[in-house]
Amino acid sequence: MAMVCARIRLCFAAIALLILAAVAAPLAAQQPNSVDPNGSAVQEQQLLQQFKRIQGLGTIPDTKSYTIEQPQGREWREYHQVYLPWIGTIAMLGMIVLLAIFFMVRGMVRIRSGRSGVNIVRFNAFERFVHWMTATCFILMALTGLNITFGKVALLPLIGPSAFSSWSLAAKYIHDYLSFPFTLGVILIFFMWLGGNLPDRTDFNWLAKGGGIVGKDEPPAYRFNAGQKVIYWVVVLAGTAVAVTGYLLIFPFYGTGVGGMQLAQMIHGTVAVLFVAVMIAHVYIGTIGMEGAFEAMGSGTVDLNWAKEHHSLWLEEERARVGPNQMQRQPAATPAE
Repeated sequence: MAMVCARIRLCFAAIALLILAAVAAPLAAQQPNSVDPNGSAVQEQQLLQQFKRIQGLGTIPDTKSYTIEQPQGREWREYHQVYLPWIGTIAMLGMIVLLAIFFMVRGMVRIRSGRSGVNIVRFNAFERFVHWMTATCFILMALTGLNITFGKVALLPLIGPSAFSSWSLAAKYIHDYLSFPFTLGVILIFFMWLGGNLPDRTDFNWLAKGGGIVGKDEPPAYRFNAGQKVIYWVVVLAGTAVAVTGYLLIFPFYGTGVGGMQLAQMIHGTVAVLFVAVMIAHVYIGTIGMEGAFEAMGSGTVDLNWAKEHHSLWLEEERARVGPNQMQRQPAATPAE
């Protein structure tokens, strides 16, 4: 009897050993012989690719704060720190260099027949107010906005961290608050001058002949020539783009999420630096590039001979509308040239 019990116990032990071996075999197969922390551990990039973001847990109502990292943020940072400064530098510095070369070759576009001593109203007081309000806001917003992209490199080493911090804080408020009158100005410009800036057949002739800047004679044009129409649409379209994207950044999470705001900032910065480059050319033509051009927005009147040479079709319309005697005025005391 004792031998039978011993044999039974031996059988149960053998069965238990077989069961243990069967369970342990797959577990052992899953374990590597040597652990490679870099190769075996889950990598951060794998997590980002798998889940699109790394998110934790929290107790506050703002669930957006639970996101620790998301891959689009790296793309945005690289664009903001690398690509945008290059785009801005090439566009703005390139425009300045081209205009400097052009000025040395062409010089100021003079009134070929000289001043007549008779002035004609070109822009009324309201038009000039809207123009200068928008232009002033644009200049200040350009300077404060460029501080975000170039300030740390160009300004911080010159004035030091304390002054740069104070300036950047002030620049932020200037940029944000001036956006409202700037946007109003863009809207008023759109409706105020839309009728004169629609394309017509004279624009093709004006462009084909270089607008009088490249050639000797400027082709006939109405109140706004093709070049001025390009500036108008740049102001309207680029102004709208920077306004919309800017307000998405000023009022975060009202219109879009983090990804949308990152895209908005990329569009805002790119359009803004290109906008500045075009406006540099506009300022050049309106000041040292063309004799008598600044007077149109300065005093509101232009010399009759200037109007004949640059906007002859518009001059004919004005003569038909008010009569030749009604548009004659005394010339400004100190005309800008």
